[in-house]
Amino acid sequence: MQFTALPTATVSALQSGATDAYDMPCERSISDGAGNPCRHCLCNIPEGAPMLILAHRPFDGHHAYAETGPIFLCASDCTRGGGGALPEILTTSPDYLLKGYCAQDRIVYGTGKIVPSADIPAYVEAVFTDPSVAYIHVRSARNNCYQLRIDRG
Repeated sequence: MQFTALPTATVSALQSGATDAYDMPCERSISDGAGNPCRHCLCNIPEGAPMLILAHRPFDGHHAYAETGPIFLCASDCTRGGGGALPEILTTSPDYLLKGYCAQDRIVYGTGKIVPSADIPAYVEAVFTDPSVAYIHVRSARNNCYQLRIDRG
């Protein structure tokens, strides 16, 4: 499994003033140090650090399954996170909502589940036994905010 952060080109554009999924400017704020996970470096934005709040749609185009919601990003350059190890942003809440999607960006029904943080790797392996699952989205279990994508390793 591969934990996949938002692409650097996308994030750099937003940090430089590009508009969000609703064609609105990103809101600038200061992190309170709790619950502000950056979807690019996959770390929590430190207390006192500048951050962006914006609407994000982790899909190309518009369709019935293309959910849009709020995310946080570091306001200045950060190094793209990801890889095979559970990233920091998935260790700060007790559980997360995981949903598998097919190659046509539709939910593969039966894959959506609230999963304890420590159990994410095992659940991902189980979901990827279904060949129709192309990737998995991880969302907040409480606020449904997009966290990251998991691809096959």
